[in-house]
Amino acid sequence: MANFKSLKVVDNFYQNNLFYPMPTVVISTLCEDGTTSLGSYSLVFPYYIAGKDYYAMILECRNSSNTAQNILKNNKCALNFIKDDRKYFKEAVRLGFPGKTPAEKMKDCNFELIKGEAEGERPLILKDAYQVIECTWDDKLENGYKAKEHIGELEGVEPPYNDFNGITSKFGCHFILKIDKILMEEKYADNLKNGLKANSFPNVPVDYGYHDSKNFWYKKFKGIRPTSEAIATSNACSVDSVMYCAERLDTKVKFTKEACEMYVKIPRPFMKAALLQIAEIAEKNGIDVIDREAALKIAEIRKNKK
Repeated sequence: MANFKSLKVVDNFYQNNLFYPMPTVVISTLCEDGTTSLGSYSLVFPYYIAGKDYYAMILECRNSSNTAQNILKNNKCALNFIKDDRKYFKEAVRLGFPGKTPAEKMKDCNFELIKGEAEGERPLILKDAYQVIECTWDDKLENGYKAKEHIGELEGVEPPYNDFNGITSKFGCHFILKIDKILMEEKYADNLKNGLKANSFPNVPVDYGYHDSKNFWYKKFKGIRPTSEAIATSNACSVDSVMYCAERLDTKVKFTKEACEMYVKIPRPFMKAALLQIAEIAEKNGIDVIDREAALKIAEIRKNKK
């Protein structure tokens, strides 16, 4: 196997261990005040495709995300598949960055929203999507509805966990989404009906997920090389917010300001867990104070582990 190198499987292996092409989907959910919230996802796949009394998709996401919290509350969502247009992908990157409330994310949203066709109170859908799947979470599978007891627990949920539907880990959720309606832009629906040709397909961006701290990598429908879209630096934490989090950790290890400056790009929802992991590595290596030099040493240790 001279052409292959074995990689250690780590968290988010589909991003860190693989070049794994995925769809680019903006999920709309319904907030308690009746407004629509949007979040970007790629871990969305067909689940029940034949032989059942209904068809379904599966969504994997953080249980603390706005999307997960809204689905836990009212079971409704819509999967909006965006076209390969730089302005759409740029907005999808912005909407996909964690840590902001629905109101903050939707304040300057560039997507136009319209009403879908599924019955009942539903989130709005993207007018410019090439296809939309309106869904209802089947919370009866594996007693998934019990996850509703943990609504509002945003810093991790303690066990027991479900295996495939509901809250499945401290930070994760799986939702089996019953398909209520499939909506498709008219010309593509006609293409499916009348027979496909090489030019019958919508232009679809292929997402590779996060592979570094600066760019969200994806592949344009036409072209040879992947294209990157910069992550807005305004989404980064301030040094003061990192220090605030570090000072409140239940650990003997201390963080200096210069060390905290190195962690400002960690998304807010992951900050506490990341700092705890860093502190744990420090303790195992006899480090009491994490300054810049110690932070670099710990970064190297983490890199070697991957």
